[in-house]
This record gives sequence, structure tokens and C-alpha cells, in this order.
Amino acid sequence: MKTILKIPGHIGLESVDVWFQDEALFGQQNTTTRVWAKTGTRPRVIKQQQFEYAYLFGSVCPSRGIGEAIVVPWSNKDAMKLHLQQVSSATEKGRHAVVIMDGAGWHTEDTAHSFHNISIIKLPPYSPELNSIVSVWPNTPSSNF
Repeated sequence: MKTILKIPGHIGLESVDVWFQDEALFGQQNTTTRVWAKTGTRPRVIKQQQFEYAYLFGSVCPSRGIGEAIVVPWSNKDAMKLHLQQVSSATEKGRHAVVIMDGAGWHTEDTAHSFHNISIIKLPPYSPELNSIVSVWPNTPSSNF
């Protein structure tokens, strides 16, 4: 019942699109460097120390077969608002998007206040199996990021 109360009263349930949202960190960091050397010696080896990464915010609407994503160098409320703007734009006129997400610190109700066609529902803690988009990340080739 609490879930239905998040949807504005003038919107019928047949006009609601359910979106699942999550974000993931994709990056590149080299593995430990190994070299052949004589037993008992400790050769010096040059190794890359930098770490390159980006955050991918993604949402899917399984019933409509669509998704939205944005790649950003940070993960905060501003990035969340940019992503919700994408979801809002992808939601057809006259429809309402219910975005289901986990309880990360930047997943707050006020991020959706500026969008008239979005409501946020948070999942219970430690329940990623309830979020359909979590199954997408293992199938995303990290070498593309």
C-alpha cells in the first residue's frame, strides 16, 4: 500500500512505468606485475600506478523494453539528477515513472522533486536481488569503459 501512495492520485496504475535504477563503477587497474628472475633476487620493475574509472548510472523499464544510461566521473546527487532527467524525458507524456532504487546516500526523495512525472521507491537494505538492473552489470563488458 505504501508503494501505491507514492504515485499521484490522478494517475491510474495502467499509466505507470516501473523503472529499475542502479549505478556501477567501471575501471581499469593493472594486476600485480610478475617477472622471471633468479631465485633469491628482487628485480625492480616499472608498473603503472594510475587508476582510471567512471560511474555508469543505468535504468531499465522492462515492460516497455527501454533503458537509459549516463557515464559520469563522479557519483553524487547531481549525477543522480542528470540521470533522472533522462528517465523523465524517456517517459511518455501522460505516463508516470516509478523508479525503484537502492538506498545509496545520493538516492534521496528530493532528487525527484523537480520532475513532475517521477516517483522514487527505495528497496530494503541488502536486497539487490529485488532490483532487476543488478543482473545487467555482470553482462556488461568492462573493457568497453
